[in-house]
Amino acid sequence: MSQDLSEIQAALTSTKFTPYWSDNPARPQASPTLTEDITCDLLIVGSGFTGLWAALQSKEKNPQRNIVVIEAGEIANGATGRPGAILSTSLMHGMENSYRLFKPEMDELEELGKENMDGFKAHIEKYNIDCDLEWGGELTVAVGKQGIEDIEKEYKLYDKFGHDAHLLNREEVQKEINSPLFEGGLWSKKRSGTVHPAKLAWGLKRAAQSLGVVFYDNTPMQNSKKTNQGLVVTTPQAKITANKVLLATNAFTKHKKVISRRVSAIRDRIVMTEPLSQAQLDALGWKNRQGIYDTRTQLNYMRLTADNRVLFGGRLGYFFNNNTDPAFDKTPEPYYRLVQTLYKTLPALAGIKISHAWSGPIALTTRMAVHYQHFHNGDMIYAGGYSGFGVTATRFASRVAVAILDDEDIPERKLTFARTVPSYIPPEPFRWIGAKLTMYAMDTCDEKGGWRIPWLKLVEWMGFPLKP
Repeated sequence: MSQDLSEIQAALTSTKFTPYWSDNPARPQASPTLTEDITCDLLIVGSGFTGLWAALQSKEKNPQRNIVVIEAGEIANGATGRPGAILSTSLMHGMENSYRLFKPEMDELEELGKENMDGFKAHIEKYNIDCDLEWGGELTVAVGKQGIEDIEKEYKLYDKFGHDAHLLNREEVQKEINSPLFEGGLWSKKRSGTVHPAKLAWGLKRAAQSLGVVFYDNTPMQNSKKTNQGLVVTTPQAKITANKVLLATNAFTKHKKVISRRVSAIRDRIVMTEPLSQAQLDALGWKNRQGIYDTRTQLNYMRLTADNRVLFGGRLGYFFNNNTDPAFDKTPEPYYRLVQTLYKTLPALAGIKISHAWSGPIALTTRMAVHYQHFHNGDMIYAGGYSGFGVTATRFASRVAVAILDDEDIPERKLTFARTVPSYIPPEPFRWIGAKLTMYAMDTCDEKGGWRIPWLKLVEWMGFPLKP
């Protein structure tokens, strides 16, 4: 590492290897564990954003519906409690990914995305959810001259589909955030910003409970079977008989191995700084507090929190056999390169201590966007595959999932994303070998090129986009 390793190690000496979002005195008590057999109309497995939005919207639509949510751990202890939580109107993981996959339906998807964001805001206001919501927009920054072509290409899409987006030259982007690496920017100003994801999840749970949704924590699903009485889901201490079941588990797919044929648990890593001093804030600029993505091959993203910490994320990884909780990611070493990149990107923060560092699986598919898998003749649906932007996309995707379960005739069901599934991903050990080669190529491509460029092009040609 060109950065002094001792400085990076010092920054991580007192780090908590747990998400900053959940390290909060406002974290609610766990719901009780299910210990006796019950019945319900709709069972939701997983109290992440997909499960929470599904429960809330379903109960609003049908107040008499008996809805139960079970969670293997506690609320927001999976992907929901870990993201950068930069808000976007995109339902299909960004403008370019949507265009790549669903070009003929972009008009409908863009309109639905704007409606979804407006509904997202309305729900937060309706239930008075305090979640540090800020509407500074989202900013894509060009790293080096080679990144300018990327943002110019994306700007054309933003402009075509009616977004309030603005191209920034080097001088203009430096006024937004001071970094020697940024040569330009694309600032989408409306319907985007940042949120505290755990506070949002806790608020959504309270809202659903206020309507009568029942939650059980520390109640993992073990298996399921179809009977004359309905779907019977087994948990460690009790059984649940339900008319319909929504699997809102995203990357956590152990109870349905067939799901993992299309879903790989790729890990994302994040570091959080200590709160910035006023001098550090002044040196950064960042007065509009946008959520930021860059154009590097190994993408990084960053944002400010309500107490003026900097979240800096990126650095993908994969562990054999979709391991979703490797001990290695609770040690300093996996975060060295990420801290190095933070210091290089924002020199005003060089040497700042890292208060929290964490990682966790994102559900990588060849789409990088939600899809649905059907079980038990359609009475059980899996909804997942988010690799980013899930904080808002889950609201939309969960509504469609319940409509599919209920066989409700809504226009969204006719769109391609709701009718098809992503391609298969090779099994182990080929999955692990391919992931390791790809991660290494992404890490070193911008500096070393060579064989890495054709390899990454091959991976993209096979259907795997490389910017989660």
